[in-house]
Amino acid sequence: MTEKKVGVKTKPTVSERREHSGRYKHLYTMLLDAIPSAVLLVDKHLRIISVNRSVLEYSQKTTEETIGRRLEEIFPSDLIDQMDIVERIRQVIVNIQPSKWERMTYRAAGMPVRFFYYRLLPFIRENRVEGTLILVNDVTEQAHLMEEMRRMERHLAGVVESASDLIVSVDKKGMILTWNPAAERLSGYLPAEAAKLRFAYLFAEEDRSDIEEILRHTDARDLTRMKECPLLTRKGALIPVSWVFSPLKDSDNRTTGIVAIGRDLTEHQKYELEMYQSQKFAALGVMAGGIAHEIRNPLAICSSSAQFLLDEDVTPEFRRECAEKIYKGIRRTSDIVENLLKYAHPSTTTRKPLIDIVPLIKETQTLVTYQANLFNIKIRASFPKKPVMIEGVGTLLQQVFMNIFLNAIHAMPSGGRLDIDVRTDRSQVHARIADTGCGIPARDIVKIFDPFYTTSPIGKGAGLGLPLCYSIVKQHHGSIDVESVEGRGSIFTVTLPLRHGEGKSRSRTSGKG
Repeated sequence: MTEKKVGVKTKPTVSERREHSGRYKHLYTMLLDAIPSAVLLVDKHLRIISVNRSVLEYSQKTTEETIGRRLEEIFPSDLIDQMDIVERIRQVIVNIQPSKWERMTYRAAGMPVRFFYYRLLPFIRENRVEGTLILVNDVTEQAHLMEEMRRMERHLAGVVESASDLIVSVDKKGMILTWNPAAERLSGYLPAEAAKLRFAYLFAEEDRSDIEEILRHTDARDLTRMKECPLLTRKGALIPVSWVFSPLKDSDNRTTGIVAIGRDLTEHQKYELEMYQSQKFAALGVMAGGIAHEIRNPLAICSSSAQFLLDEDVTPEFRRECAEKIYKGIRRTSDIVENLLKYAHPSTTTRKPLIDIVPLIKETQTLVTYQANLFNIKIRASFPKKPVMIEGVGTLLQQVFMNIFLNAIHAMPSGGRLDIDVRTDRSQVHARIADTGCGIPARDIVKIFDPFYTTSPIGKGAGLGLPLCYSIVKQHHGSIDVESVEGRGSIFTVTLPLRHGEGKSRSRTSGKG
């Protein structure tokens, strides 16, 4: 038996060399098949030396049917001609330089169009060009995807270009990135000019700090902000624009800037002004009709009484009665005009004294108690123990509560209950007056504060009570809310702003403004 010496190298046997070569050949085949591109190796005579699985799938042939054949025997002649493969292979071999990637479109009979990129590389062995390596990538799906993306981009660009609103994108530094035609038309700045501007400079100087703050907050808080702010045009004009600011996101959902969408409010404001003017004229017509209706009755009485006074045959008693009717008619007309003036200008006082509203409401309650007893109406009241200080004219506010109390009493001719509840929160006082009367129909709720609107019988009310209350409360920076169910009663809530910390330093009044 021959012993092998340790450390002495021996030459591999023939079988070992074959086994080693087989393993490398198998590995080479595996690597080629793993490449998604089609890989062909051809010799100088365009005979195929090697192919991978992708080539066989495209050609629909086996390895035995492919190896050793010429290219034109395996692939369609029109494809070979389109690639001009013979001339290109010759140039690669002669120049010993790989070709550039080339794009090719091919459509087989009855098949959809496919898109390819291919490249030729010289195959060099032992410093000699033995053939050409052909790499082909099928990019049909990528081409379709790119075309779809381009279509979407064109669509989105068309939307932006066709939009009547201003669409502006701004980077994090406030510089304008994109500028659509609507922005160009309205501002007068071309896109190239706008790209050199900070977005805030498109606004008046007094608005720039607000715009800068909005841009910072939209970026930091990831919020959508809205603001009406005039746009400063190239010619220096200010155009009313309503803006919506939203964060501009990248593919990683990071904020890279701001998108500002602006709507020109010029036509909208013109429309609003026209509507306001038409509403004023309509209200004026209603008011004029109400004034004429209310004044016509006492004037008619005065006119007929005056005609009787011209008759010399009337008795002294009848003459006195006619004079009294004329006097009452003139007083009623005067009251209507005075209330109308109060409705238009409830208070000319710019600085109102500080008053405690609780004694004011209590005093008003006392004044209506006798009439409430006549109608068998029970009054329940709840007031805060501490003073409730507000700025106001006591006589005017007392008129508000007197009118609401009397309306509630008249709504309960058969008796009922009147609840007065006064409560406060941190900044306001709420006076809630509830009755169990006939209530207000839903269709009339929106009309009760209109001048000369009344459901009272003719001659019993001019329809200026609640409108006057509404106007007085508004002059005191407050509000009146109404809830009512027909047949069950109504709730009037008067809300007024509080004044804290000043009640002790001022004299408290019970309603004398």
